[in-house]
Amino acid sequence: MSTAVHLGTIRTKIPARLDRLPWSRFHWHVVAGLGTVWILDGLEVTIVGSIGARLIESGSGIDINAAGIGLAAAIYVGGACVGALFFGQLTDRFGRKKLMMITLSVYIIATVATGFAFAPWYFVMCRFVTGAGIGGEYAAINSAIDELIPFRGSA
Repeated sequence: MSTAVHLGTIRTKIPARLDRLPWSRFHWHVVAGLGTVWILDGLEVTIVGSIGARLIESGSGIDINAAGIGLAAAIYVGGACVGALFFGQLTDRFGRKKLMMITLSVYIIATVATGFAFAPWYFVMCRFVTGAGIGGEYAAINSAIDELIPFRGSA
């Protein structure tokens, strides 16, 4: 007994119809909102990078060395990759808006938790989760912007 699934090609004119819609205030709101999130993500990474030198000083509240700061930065990038892959699949399944809000929440909670780091392992873990949230945001932001910007090529 064969259980092979035959998948067909779905053809639709919806993207072409969306591309013909005029640019509106809604588009500007979406671009401004997503762009603001993107800018704040970059600002957070810059701030954490800037205070790294202060974290290794005695009395900083966390006993971490320069290698630990470097490890946290590398783990952050790894978390962003994992987050983009994991949340990217969920975005396709559950929708961009819902996953954008979830990943934004993950990012905010992990960033606040990073501020309360009491040990190097906790700091590194928070940076991983922060990276995962940002990776998921980037997956949602990039696909939303890609779908939002009308195609202006030759037909």
